[in-house]
This record gives sequence, structure tokens and C-alpha cells, in this order.
Amino acid sequence: MKKISVVFFLLLCSGVYAQVNTGQENTGQENTDQELYKKRVLESAEIDFLGSYYAQDGNNASVSGGIGSEELTDYVGDIVVSIPLNDDDVLTVNVGISAYTSASSSNLNPFDGAQPADPFVASSGESRSDNLISFSGAYTHSSDDRNTIWGLTLSASSEYDYSSLGFGANLTKLFNEKNTELSVNVNVYIDQWNVLYPYELGGDADDDEGPFNINNYTVTGNQNYQPKFVPYDQTNRNSFTVGLGFSQIVSENAQMSLLVDLTRQEGLLANHMQRVYFSDYLNTFIENFHLADDVERLPNSRFKTAIGLRFNYYLNERLTLRSFYRYYFDDWDINSHTISFELPFKIDDKFTVYPSYRFYNQSAAKYFAPYDQHLSTNQYYTSDFDLSKYNANQYGMGFSYTNPFSKFRLYKFAFKSFDVRYDYYKRNTGLTAGIITGGIKFTFE
Repeated sequence: MKKISVVFFLLLCSGVYAQVNTGQENTGQENTDQELYKKRVLESAEIDFLGSYYAQDGNNASVSGGIGSEELTDYVGDIVVSIPLNDDDVLTVNVGISAYTSASSSNLNPFDGAQPADPFVASSGESRSDNLISFSGAYTHSSDDRNTIWGLTLSASSEYDYSSLGFGANLTKLFNEKNTELSVNVNVYIDQWNVLYPYELGGDADDDEGPFNINNYTVTGNQNYQPKFVPYDQTNRNSFTVGLGFSQIVSENAQMSLLVDLTRQEGLLANHMQRVYFSDYLNTFIENFHLADDVERLPNSRFKTAIGLRFNYYLNERLTLRSFYRYYFDDWDINSHTISFELPFKIDDKFTVYPSYRFYNQSAAKYFAPYDQHLSTNQYYTSDFDLSKYNANQYGMGFSYTNPFSKFRLYKFAFKSFDVRYDYYKRNTGLTAGIITGGIKFTFE
């Protein structure tokens, strides 16, 4: 609540600042006509209320080694405030919270006694749910001719097992009467894990159960349980990204963009909660749950490259085609292709519907193998199906209403626009998901 109060305080202050600043400009005799009548980058403060609901299900949970329920729900709420500091500068503040419940993460400790341990049944442990709190701020400055834009960003987020701090800078240059655009952005993220291991490997138990003691359970299969596990020797993860963009208006009806993103990651890149099972180890079970042979092990560095091409074509006053293709590859041997289309259709000046389709295909990481198929002699291994070979289809439909002249008011906030969208996602591995997103924008008067 303190963070939200600060956002509204900044918003109110910006209105006072804008009035004072405008008065000073009108009395300055040294200003040129261009400065006096220069169009502001953002005419007035804006506030967006955003929200989403996400639900998924599947049978390849990585916490239980590539099998088990992937059922998960996530609720997200964000408040985004954009504040014009003067004609050229804008401050944007975003405060968000995400609350999720996950069947697979609950099985970090499946032996809570509420029901027989089973990878396809969620336990009642505290790890089944969590909240993510995030904050970000961005400052942008535009030159008088609006051909140069630079900005700085700062972000922070925290959840029960992960925290992140990020900062970055960006620069955009427009040429050729604003028909050509070049951009570059650089970001650094300094992250820290709060390492939590599966219960049988020494992880903390929920509900004060104490440390794992195999003698307290009835064991089937291998009675001499000896996992390969040793704790990680580092808990940090750092990411460095560089993004390059080139955009060109090709004709009156067409625009194309070329995007290149380079990412270098270092540190603990594996997930400490994800179990791995070896085919050359005898299996040990408690009830219906297979005890882990180890946790996911991955290299402590990764280099990613993504190249994207965007093409938009204005068909007529009602219909526009938006298309995008992206090729991705990294040094873990993942190669992927993404292609998407969106077809916004203007019903009238205020209403727009936009159906969309997205196809994704990727190869498997060289460290991936499904449940119980790794060898203990390998140096790296994962059974996370996000790193497997798969393809996915996503179908979406959105609706937007924009009316900057609406008479609807909420105190001193004037309604500007409303958006809602639904997307359905399906992988050929069996994972399915649906997400509903919505947002409403007001301007401060």
C-alpha cells in the first residue's frame, strides 16, 4: 500500500509541477516560438490499471522430474503511471503484484501426511503458493526536434525464493523525416536465489516437520537410498542484454522493423527445486513418489541470440495486417522459430477487434531428457519440458475501446481507453493454458 500511495503522490505532484512550469514558460521572453508552442511528448499524466488471470495444466512437472501435474493459476495486477515532467521529459512508474498457486511447486515436500504422496496430486505445503511484488521506473527525454530520445530504467522484484534488481539505458534516433529509426538498449539484471531443495535432499519442510528422515517412512524399491546430490556452491544469477532495432517506413501503407537481441547469463542458471532421475540408479519410492537422485544441473553461463523481423501493412481504413517472425538460438543447442499474425479490424472510430495467431517451434537443449532417462555420469541434466523439443499454437482475440473525449470521470481522472484480450495456448507435449488480460487507461485533468 505504501508503494501505491507513493505513485498517487507523484501523480498529484506532477499536475502541480506542470501548471507551475507552464506559467514559467509563458513569462519567459527569451523563448522562441518553437519552444513556446512545442508539442509536449505527453500532454497530461496517465494512469493504467492492468490485470490478468492465467491458468495452465499438463503432466510434465519439472519439480517432480518431468512427470506430474503442471496445474497452475496466477493473478496479476499492475498500476502504471506516466507523468509528464515538462514538454520533453516523462517519468513512468509501474507497481505490480502477482499471486500464484502451483500444484508442482507444492510437491517440493510431497510428504506432508495429508494424503499419499503422488506427483499428480498437489500437497498442502506452504510452497504451493507465493506472491511476486515488482516495481519499475523509467525516465525518458526527447530532443526539441523529437529526433533523439534517450531513457533510463530501474526495476526490482521479489518472491519467496528469488529477488531481482535491474537497470538499463536506451537511445533512439530518427532520420529521413522520421521515416527511419535506429535504437539501442542495454540492460543489466542482478538476481539472487533463496535456494530451496526437494525435501528428501535436505530441503526445508513445510509446517515444521523437521529434516527428512527416511526411517520415518515405508520405502519400496531400492532400500539403500543414496542420491548423488550436493548443494550448489553459488546462488546468484546475472544477465546482460543488448537490443538493437532498425525500423523503416517502406511506403504509405507498409512499415518493417529488424530487431536483434543479445543476452549473456552467468551464475546459477539451473532451478534448485527441479528433481532429476537417473536410469542407472535403482528407484526408491515413498508411497507413490519417486525420491530424487539429484536436482537439475546446468552450465553457469549461457549466450542467447534472437533476430526478429516485423512487417505491418495498412490494407484500408478498417484493416491492418501485423506480422512478426523471430529466430532464436543459444549455446545450449536450442533453436526456435516464432511466427505471429494480428489483424486489427476497426469497427468504427472507437471500437477495434484484433484476432491473432502465433506458432512456436523449438529444438531440445542438449542437456534435456525426459523422466528417468538421464545417466549419473553426465555433467549436466534437466527434465524441464520448457527445454525440450516441442511446438505450440496460440490463438487470441482482443477488443479495445478508445474515446479520449469521453465524459466519464473518476474524480479528476478522465477515461481514455479500455482493452480486454483472451489467448489460448497449447503445446504438443500436452500443456494447455489460457490467459485473460485487461486494462483501463485514464488521463489526469
